[in-house]
Amino acid sequence: MPIENIPESYLKDKKQTPDLFVYDFKMTNDVVKSKVNLGMNMFSFLQVGKKQVHFAGTTVAVNKDQSLLLKKGNWLWTELLDTETVYYCKLLFFSENILKTFIEKHSPNFLQTKEEVPYFIIRNDAYIIAYLNSLSTISASPPVFMDTLLAVKFEELMLYLLHKYGRKYEVYLHSLIIKERSPFKKILESKIHSNLKLGEIAFLCHMSLSTFKRHFVSEYNISPGKWLQDQRLNKAKSMLEEGILKPSDLYLDFGYNNLSNFSSAFKNKFGFSPSEIQT
Repeated sequence: MPIENIPESYLKDKKQTPDLFVYDFKMTNDVVKSKVNLGMNMFSFLQVGKKQVHFAGTTVAVNKDQSLLLKKGNWLWTELLDTETVYYCKLLFFSENILKTFIEKHSPNFLQTKEEVPYFIIRNDAYIIAYLNSLSTISASPPVFMDTLLAVKFEELMLYLLHKYGRKYEVYLHSLIIKERSPFKKILESKIHSNLKLGEIAFLCHMSLSTFKRHFVSEYNISPGKWLQDQRLNKAKSMLEEGILKPSDLYLDFGYNNLSNFSSAFKNKFGFSPSEIQT
């Protein structure tokens, strides 16, 4: 699957990237785990549909009642139609320069957090709905006024969220300008119990699949496929022994396309099938 560079692919003038950019994203088909290189921090205001995103060390899912502020970097996006036939999301991209200007003006004292959360969930309240309507209105303005109007609207939004979410949001904004990348092992081990494929995990690690495999073997002295399978089967066994779930409830979550393949891999590792586990 090709990597999509956003917002570059949405810009009419590919040579220039504005400090602020609004784009109405619509689609009529489900997209599962598309690879996205997000070149700017971005508000994703979901209007119709469902969205799930994977970042280096975390996963988050939202519906049309929620929006996301996403950190720039490599993401896997799953975007699903809901009851409507069109998926619709209004995207607001902003540069690091304009973010720094806002922080210097409204939150100059450095705030640090040990948490590395690359997203912030926003509730789509009455203000957000009205704000999105206003963005749609100014999109019809003459181009000469757009930059000024968007700058005012961006500051308005940021001040509202700062007031609503307080220190939690303020700390998150500061985290967006810290130049850090999660270590290889932390990213990998956070995805052990997911159904992501090796190529998708490599993308989140900012590596090609071949580089990822070489790096993995040097770190763990075992192939990544075998290691991940063992880790996931151990977790599946533990969950089955708790007696809450059946094999048919969890094989998809551990990367298997069908119950038969899961049962065969499980029996090869432990010597008995998952259905034989007594609780």
